[in-house]
Amino acid sequence: MKFTFITLFENLVKPYFNDSILKRAVDSKLIDVEFINPRDYSEDRHKKVDDYMIGGGAGLLINASTIESSILKAKEKNPNLHIVYLTPAGKKFTQNDAKRLSTKKEIVFICGRYEGVDERVVEQYANEVFCIGDFVLTGGELGALCLCDAISRNIEGVLGNSQSLEIESFEDGILEAPSFTKPNIFNNSYVPSEFLKGNHGRIQALKNNMAILRTKFFRPDLYLRLNSQNKRKKNEKQVH
Repeated sequence: MKFTFITLFENLVKPYFNDSILKRAVDSKLIDVEFINPRDYSEDRHKKVDDYMIGGGAGLLINASTIESSILKAKEKNPNLHIVYLTPAGKKFTQNDAKRLSTKKEIVFICGRYEGVDERVVEQYANEVFCIGDFVLTGGELGALCLCDAISRNIEGVLGNSQSLEIESFEDGILEAPSFTKPNIFNNSYVPSEFLKGNHGRIQALKNNMAILRTKFFRPDLYLRLNSQNKRKKNEKQVH
């Protein structure tokens, strides 16, 4: 899998791949990372890439031509790459999106700055637009890294233990159960006694119940959706 970042600030992104799991993935050639700077395609003698918005408004936009040239540069090597742009108008990025996108050959992230990029470039070139939350960042680099990390973890071989993916939050629509390590007693707080008895079947049942309760408390929206899905499945069984 290849990830290409179209960004004015390569140094904000590159260090993330210098340590830990993603560094090992790069070293093992499971993922490849490349950077394209729109400033390299600026026709302005000062390499300026931003301009005032037509119709007025505070802030500046990255102009259309430099982003388009950056995209076309990436397409020289792979015409079928998948282009992603992060914007508050995009759909909420989920774990299912991360799993789906992990099957792509190459993903290009357009990292906006200032007030973003000219909308016409997004409409003409982006295959998907995503949002990572209802808040605003100073640029698209952090958001793109969030997506890149989530996608990379689902690429075969990136995680040392593939079973880690099976018990994570948002699998089966619920949060992951709480986890504990030694000591068994910490600040007068105890690990659930069932975890210490070695009965893996009962431990798993307890974890499943704790995961559902945790989801109900922290993410009632997910819990309601899970209940709705379970009721629908139950009704479908009764019909058949």
